[in-house]
Amino acid sequence: MHYFLRALREAAKSWPLLAAAMLCSAGVAALWGANIAALFPIIEVTLKGDSLQSWNERRVEESSQRITAASTEMAALEASLANDGLQGDDRRLARNRLDTLTLSKRGDEAIVYSARRLQPWIDRLLPRDPFQTVLYVVALVVVSTFLKHVMLLCSTLLVSWVAMSISRNIRLKVFDKALALDRAQFMRLGSAGFMAQVTSTSDMLAGGITAVYGGAITEPLKIAACLGFAFMVSWRLTIACLLLAPIVGFLMVWLNRRMRNVSKNILARSKGFHHVLLEALNNVLTVQAYTMEEFERDRFRTCTRDMMRTGMWHSFYHALANPITEILGIGMVATSIAVGAWLVINQETHIFGIPMTDQPMTVPGIMIFFGFLIGASDPVRKLSGVITGLNIGIVGAQGLYPLLDTPSKLVEAEHPRTLPSPHREIRLDNVSFSYDGIDTVLKDVSLSIPFGERVAIVGPNGGGKSTLVNIICRFYDPTKGRVLIDGVPLTDLAIHDLRRRIAMVTQQTELFNESILYNIRYGRWDATDEEIEAAARKAHAHEFISEFPEGYRTMVGPNGFRLSGGQRQRIALARAFLRNAEILVLDEATSQIDVESERLIHEALATYVENRTVIMITHRASTLSLADAILEVDHGTVTKRPARQQHAA
Repeated sequence: MHYFLRALREAAKSWPLLAAAMLCSAGVAALWGANIAALFPIIEVTLKGDSLQSWNERRVEESSQRITAASTEMAALEASLANDGLQGDDRRLARNRLDTLTLSKRGDEAIVYSARRLQPWIDRLLPRDPFQTVLYVVALVVVSTFLKHVMLLCSTLLVSWVAMSISRNIRLKVFDKALALDRAQFMRLGSAGFMAQVTSTSDMLAGGITAVYGGAITEPLKIAACLGFAFMVSWRLTIACLLLAPIVGFLMVWLNRRMRNVSKNILARSKGFHHVLLEALNNVLTVQAYTMEEFERDRFRTCTRDMMRTGMWHSFYHALANPITEILGIGMVATSIAVGAWLVINQETHIFGIPMTDQPMTVPGIMIFFGFLIGASDPVRKLSGVITGLNIGIVGAQGLYPLLDTPSKLVEAEHPRTLPSPHREIRLDNVSFSYDGIDTVLKDVSLSIPFGERVAIVGPNGGGKSTLVNIICRFYDPTKGRVLIDGVPLTDLAIHDLRRRIAMVTQQTELFNESILYNIRYGRWDATDEEIEAAARKAHAHEFISEFPEGYRTMVGPNGFRLSGGQRQRIALARAFLRNAEILVLDEATSQIDVESERLIHEALATYVENRTVIMITHRASTLSLADAILEVDHGTVTKRPARQQHAA
C-alpha cells in the first residue's frame, strides 16, 4: 500500500484537474439523490390534484397545530411530574410520553422552519397547476440527468488524463532506468521483465489511480447523498437498514486480500509469459535449426495455461465482489420494506419498542425512502469494480516502484570533471572484477594504454577479454581498483563525456529496424548525408548499399535480418567511423566478413586508426598486424607485451 500511496501523491500533483474532477463527482452525487427526491412532490402532492404551494402551506398549518397541541400536553405532563401527582409505572409512562412529544415537537418545528424558508421559492419558481408542476419536475429531472452525465464524463476524462499521465511518466522512468543500469543489473530482469513493467504493470497502476480518483470518490459520494436524504426522512430507520454493513465490510476485507494475491500472481505470470515469448521469437533460427518447435510450443502452452488459471481465479473473486456488495443493497431495501410496511400499515412510530419515526409515515414517504435506499444500492454494487481496480493498482505499484528505487551501480559524479580531447593515457590500477561476488573474472590487473596505441586483446573464450573492454567503457565498475583517464578515475567523469570519446563495434552486431541511413547516422546524429556516405565508403559498405533499389533508405528489418552477417558488420563499422571517436573498440569486428572485404576493411582501418587509441579483441592474424601491443588475458590475469613478441612466437 505504501507504494500505491506514493503513486497517488504523484497524481495529486495534478491537483487542479483532480479538484475539478472531484467537484464534478460531488455534482453527480448531489444530482443522483436530487433526482430521486424530485419524485416526492409528484407522488405526495400533484397526483392528488393538489399544488405544491397549498401543500406547503398546509404543512405549516398542520405542524403548527401539532406544536401547539404538543406544547399544551407537555406543560400538563411537566406539571404532574413536578407535583409528584404520578407514581410508579404511570410516572415512567409520563416521562416516555414527554420524551416522545419533545421529539415530535422538534420535528414539527423543523418542518415549519424549512417550509417557511421554502415557500418563497415555490411561489416564485413553480406553477400552481398540478399537471404543470408534474411537467416542470419531469423536465427538471431530465435536465439534471443530462447535467449529471456531462459532469460524470468530465470527471472520468480528467481522472483518466491524470492516470494516463502518471502511467506515461512511469513508463518513461522504467525506460530511463533500463538505459541507466549496468549490464549485470539489466540482465537480472531482462528485456521480457522490462517489457512487462512498461506494458501491463504500468496499466495496472493507471487502473488503480483511476479507480481511486474516479469511482472511489464518485460512488461513495452517491451513497452518502442517498443515505443523507434517507436520514432526513428517518435516521433511525436508515440505521436499522444498515445492520448488514459490518458483515459485508468483513467479507470485502477478506476479498481484498484474496484479489491482491491473485493480482500478484497475474503480474508474475505476465513476466514469465513475456520471457518465453521473446526468447522463442528472438531465437527462432536456433529453435528451427534444432527442431525445438514442439518444445517451445509446449513452454508457451504451459505459461499461457498458467496465466489462464490465474486469470480465472481473478475473474472468480471479481465476480464474487458483485454479490457481496449486492447483499448489502438488497439487505437495505428488504429491511426498509419490512420495517416500513409495518409502520405504514399499522400507522406506528415504534417497532419492538424502538422509536423509528417522529410521526407515522405515509405511503408516498416510504416509497421515496425506498427510492433513496435503491439509489444507494447501485453505487454500492459498483464499488466492487472500484475495489478490484484498487487492488490491481496496489500490486502494480509494488512491482514498479522497487525497480525505480533500485540505484544503478553506475553512479554519476555529482560534480563531474572534464578532460581535454584527445586523452593522453588509459590506466588500470589493480583492477579486479566479479559478476556474482564469488568467481573473479579479472584479478589485480594493472596496465597502461597511451593515446594512439593499438592494443590487441587475445586469449581463450571466457578468459575475461570482453569484461576488460566493458570496464574500460564503463559498462561495469570494477569490484576493486580504479580505471583512470589522464589520472582521473572514470567515476569522476560524466558517463556521457566518457562514452562520446568511444566508438564500438561488437561481434553480435546490433541494428535497429530502420533504414541503413538511420543505423549509420546513429554514430553521430547531426552528420550530413555526405558524411554518412563517406563513412560507408571507408567501411566498404557503399558498394552493396548502392545495389539496393532504395539505397541508403533501405529498411534492414529487425536486428538487420534482411542483410548478411558481413553487411551488418560493415554498417556497424561505418557507424563507428562516422563517430570519429578518439577511442575505437573492436570486439571481433571482422569475424563475419569475407576475405576480400576483410582486406579492404583493414586497409581502411590502417588509415582510420592513426591518432586514435584502438582496443581490439581478435583472433585474426590480419587484425593482429595492426597492433602495437598484445594483451594476453588468461582467466583473469592480463599480460602486456609488444606485438613483435607475438609475431615472433
